[in-house]
Amino acid sequence: MKSLADQIREQLVKPTGKKEKSDKERPGKKAKHKEIESAILAAILNYDNTGNKSMVHVRFDEKTVRTMNQFKMATNVDVTRLVSFAVQHLFDTCPELKSTIKQFIQNTEL
Repeated sequence: MKSLADQIREQLVKPTGKKEKSDKERPGKKAKHKEIESAILAAILNYDNTGNKSMVHVRFDEKTVRTMNQFKMATNVDVTRLVSFAVQHLFDTCPELKSTIKQFIQNTEL
């Protein structure tokens, strides 16, 4: 017997076979977007957070929580993995954040 969540996951994963009108007008746009989406999804799926032991309590607005939970149902990616990947990706792609931390450490007296 399948739970309601399992049924929803199956429905979200199944391709509908319907094409939008905008896809026919701009055939190259969707293929490029799909490729980028797949690359980021692959990176999230390949992200290993098994060694992470520290917990941080964070607060999100309702819309973000709903989106993260829908993402979990659609991809089977745990919200903890998604948030961990997102924070790591943010620090990796925005070096000014690390510079801010370094400046703070240098200015702090022991």
